[in-house]
Amino acid sequence: MQVDFTFLGTGTSQGVPIIGCSCEVCSSKDPRDARLRSSILIQTASARVIIDSGPDFRQQCLRAGLTHLDGLVITHEHKDHVAGLDDIRPFNFRSGKDMPVYATDSVQEALKREFHYIFRPNPYPGVPKVTLESIHEDPFVILGDRWWPLPVVHHKLPVLGFRIGGLAYITDANQFTDLALKRLQGVDVLVLNALRRESHLSHFTLEEAIDWSKRIGARQTYFTHISHQLGKHSDVALELPSGVFLAHDGLSGRTEGAEYRLDNP
Repeated sequence: MQVDFTFLGTGTSQGVPIIGCSCEVCSSKDPRDARLRSSILIQTASARVIIDSGPDFRQQCLRAGLTHLDGLVITHEHKDHVAGLDDIRPFNFRSGKDMPVYATDSVQEALKREFHYIFRPNPYPGVPKVTLESIHEDPFVILGDRWWPLPVVHHKLPVLGFRIGGLAYITDANQFTDLALKRLQGVDVLVLNALRRESHLSHFTLEEAIDWSKRIGARQTYFTHISHQLGKHSDVALELPSGVFLAHDGLSGRTEGAEYRLDNP
């Protein structure tokens, strides 16, 4: 199954550069060190889907030249992953259809609180039109493509990563569940968060992410959700093992790896 992917954002919750910071990363002229909040565009023969709509969602869609979107999948309810939901509106206007938003029940409750004006009866004209689609740990289908949730833990908060074909995307995590590890078997391309070098209560460090990349054994691994504390892209890239890379905004790739199957050994 061919899956094309583009990193719309690869930064942590504050983005990079951080407001008011003059460190070597935040003042870098290397465009790879400028990171919007983490999000990724997934494209198959059937569908074009974005994972997470953070505060930079509008800018990301404009930069990628998007005019059509078949769905939005949400990993969890933190603001840096949902704050841009209102900018679904241009896709509604263009298609004349509601936007399917795939999220767990707890994430849906958060969306209803944060964007109450979308969901109240007889909403104000022009608000985003969304259809909430409940997802859990079971696989779900978007226009014929099977998505496998990857349950992980972000400190104490349950978060979903996702596997689609040979691609797995996991952000905001510092623990894997057994189910996630099972569904990562045979994955071709792994995307994993690597926040910084120092220990963090809710994110993998660079060292931990490298260790997990080796254990999972994907052909290629890309790190995302990166803080300015990690260092300059050009420097960190030199430290990484073969087949492991720092993602950066705008980076695109493709996998034709196999879908996960329930009869995998």
